Amino acid sequence: MLGFGRNKISTLKIVRNKKLWKDIDFIIWIVPFILVHLSCILIASTQRNLGITDWYQHAIVAYIGSLIVYFLAQFPLQNLRKFIFPIYLFTILILLYVNFSGTSALGAQRWLSFAGLYVQPSEFAKLILILVLASILDRKRFSGLSDLIKPLLVSFLPWILVFIQPDLGTSLVFGAILLGMLYWAGMPYEWAFIIMATLVTGLLSYLYQFGLFIWIPIIGFMSYKSLPNQKRLLTVVVIFFHSLIAKMSPWFWENVLRNYQRDRLILFLNPSKDPLGGGYHMLQSKIGIGSGGLFGSGLMQGQLTKLKFIPEQHTDFIFSALGEETGFVGTFLVLFLFFILIFRLIKIAIEARTDFESLIVIGIASMFIFQIMVNIFMTIGLGPVTGIPLPFMSYGRTALFVNFISLGFCLSVSRRGQSIRKNL
Repeated sequence: MLGFGRNKISTLKIVRNKKLWKDIDFIIWIVPFILVHLSCILIASTQRNLGITDWYQHAIVAYIGSLIVYFLAQFPLQNLRKFIFPIYLFTILILLYVNFSGTSALGAQRWLSFAGLYVQPSEFAKLILILVLASILDRKRFSGLSDLIKPLLVSFLPWILVFIQPDLGTSLVFGAILLGMLYWAGMPYEWAFIIMATLVTGLLSYLYQFGLFIWIPIIGFMSYKSLPNQKRLLTVVVIFFHSLIAKMSPWFWENVLRNYQRDRLILFLNPSKDPLGGGYHMLQSKIGIGSGGLFGSGLMQGQLTKLKFIPEQHTDFIFSALGEETGFVGTFLVLFLFFILIFRLIKIAIEARTDFESLIVIGIASMFIFQIMVNIFMTIGLGPVTGIPLPFMSYGRTALFVNFISLGFCLSVSRRGQSIRKNL
């Protein structure tokens, strides 16, 4: 009888595991699997003849992350809700600690050191912000601009702490996450435009101040037309806020941004203006991608990659190695894989069991979309160099680990959504 009981338990475990794998969304498994293994080859190519094994560490983190994904897929995200704000406060404290006592490298203070390993807390902060915003925006109805105060406040704290590290790229990701989740929660698109218009206001204040006399009234008119109540008061607030942005932007540009950050934001318009300085990365990246032609030079065969013409190519500029060694066909296939992944995440968000879970998935999708677009635009010369990695491909252990945790959350939502549909 004892043996029969053990066999019964073993059979139940097998059935349970089969059921788990049956509910697993294999698109979310296969696409990152392909991207990671392709990037391992590209990372090895950028470091060949140097005796560096970053590709090996990249693979190890990915395999560990895959195990985390497997376990998180079985975890209901609703159970996290009571821990979200304590974790958020802990994250803020960690970011404060990093700014005072963190490890510095390449002119920035972004890392904590544990037993020889370097961890970048700002990467975890992106995921924590998604959880906090999902909890705040769950079942929220937007009736006025005052409804934006809490989401903006919880986003501002990690944003400013990451920005002053300084880490301009990651701080921009916080803004993309916020806008994507606000829109998904039902915020009118006019409000999203008003928020994003602050960037235009800042640029006009520095480049063409006369344009503000036309631009700010347009923003005020849109505010008045889109607000459901207290139209006059809130329109005045919006106009005042944009006027304040216009007044402070030149001072912010001159006194807060560092020289290399200003160069990065300007030189993408004409990188040949400083070909051996701030424009060097972008020029060499474009040459590398262009040299790949239709089919590329072949994996591990790129000459520009081999000769290290692009510094730190295995991190932020991994897409240039992809372009040189796989050509247009390889880059197109990678973009198609990213498209499939994002499309699947949006579908999971639509089919999610609760608004809370849907918002988490759309926050993760917003994070991926922004990072993919900015990184690729940066490497092909259509955007400034911001230091944003390409998900699953750029070398960066903390970023890769956080990406896999994010996928684990998405798989958890997917499984619960499938189980609900099956019971209908």
